[in-house]
Amino acid sequence: MEAFDQQHIWHPYAKIPNQIPTHLVDSAKGVYLTLANGKQIIDGMSSWWSAIHGYNHPVLNRAIIQQLEKMAHIMFGGLTHNSAIELSKTLIEITPENLTKVFFSDSGSVSIEIAMKMALQYWQHKQLSAKQKFVTIRGGYHGDTFAAMSVCDPENGMHHLFKGIVTEQYFVKNPAVVAIDEALDDLEQTFKQNSTSIAAMILEPIVQGAGGMRFYNPQYLSRAKELCQQYQVLFIVDEIATGFGRTGELFALEYAQLEPDILCLGKALTGGYMSLAATLTTDKIASTVGTLLHGPTFMANPLACAVANASIKLLLNSPWQDNIARIEKHFYQHLSPLKKHKKVADVRILGAIGVVEMVAEIDVQMVQNQLLENGVWLRPYGKLLYTMPPFTITDDELLTVTNAIKSVI
Repeated sequence: MEAFDQQHIWHPYAKIPNQIPTHLVDSAKGVYLTLANGKQIIDGMSSWWSAIHGYNHPVLNRAIIQQLEKMAHIMFGGLTHNSAIELSKTLIEITPENLTKVFFSDSGSVSIEIAMKMALQYWQHKQLSAKQKFVTIRGGYHGDTFAAMSVCDPENGMHHLFKGIVTEQYFVKNPAVVAIDEALDDLEQTFKQNSTSIAAMILEPIVQGAGGMRFYNPQYLSRAKELCQQYQVLFIVDEIATGFGRTGELFALEYAQLEPDILCLGKALTGGYMSLAATLTTDKIASTVGTLLHGPTFMANPLACAVANASIKLLLNSPWQDNIARIEKHFYQHLSPLKKHKKVADVRILGAIGVVEMVAEIDVQMVQNQLLENGVWLRPYGKLLYTMPPFTITDDELLTVTNAIKSVI
């Protein structure tokens, strides 16, 4: 089976045949993946940051089964269902007060596309159709579809091969790399010179994910939003990676008490069970846009909405803040000392995110083999060895993960 996979199936950011072997998973429960050879490993990645409750959770399983017995899917054009209505109510309740309208899609990248469409249609209806560009901070990542690629880092990002093909956007200095005042000055100068052509600013709040796992000061968010208002630019916040508790707040925008014009959610929205995303916006934007020219076939899939409802309730009714604080404390205790190691360039920790940046590029296959020997699954890339475990992970399981990281280093 694995030989067929290697020769015929494309995996993310990989060739065919896959140069780095894939590992066949037979089952998953709690924080553990059971491989086909019977070996159990702790998933320190939460399946790319989405499986916040771990795997095979009885509450989430039951939600899927109960919905399945009613219907697996209906088209959302001209029809609706209770799971989508309930989920919309919940999202409106737990996100900033100004966000009152919800558009569902089937992946995070698509939710970004929808947000960008909203912004473009908004200005077209305001008779300002010249506002067609987007501004974002360098080092970001917003997805793999074409509009989303255009706001990913153009030089060092994974989409650099498409430079000159995707729309060229405005990129400003990164507040995680330069001083906040310098970054904000660069942003203001960009607005002064180009605001008549800029539809929206888009960014990941506080934490840049796949673009480099960098953290920045919440003050940048507050001031960036003020500048957007001053220069008539919409403000889009991408919480696909950071939403639902990962940073220690339910949403990272809460660090700045921010009210964005458009908010994108995904990943942990369903607890990692199914692909689902949501783009939320304001009454003003929704009424101005009118008919949004988008309609995915599996929009508001009932199974996905049902498990999302169950996942959010499970999270909010759990001591999730205590769990995140516990994980963060463990990372500070066990990962922070690695800053002194000659092979380590930096260690960054926030909430249930632990990042070790190495001085040199990581040999992924060698490192993954060593991690597996230590009973841990992580997915390093570039110079980054990092973990974003399920919130339900125990202290002993956390220790296994951080010990495996220490072993590699």
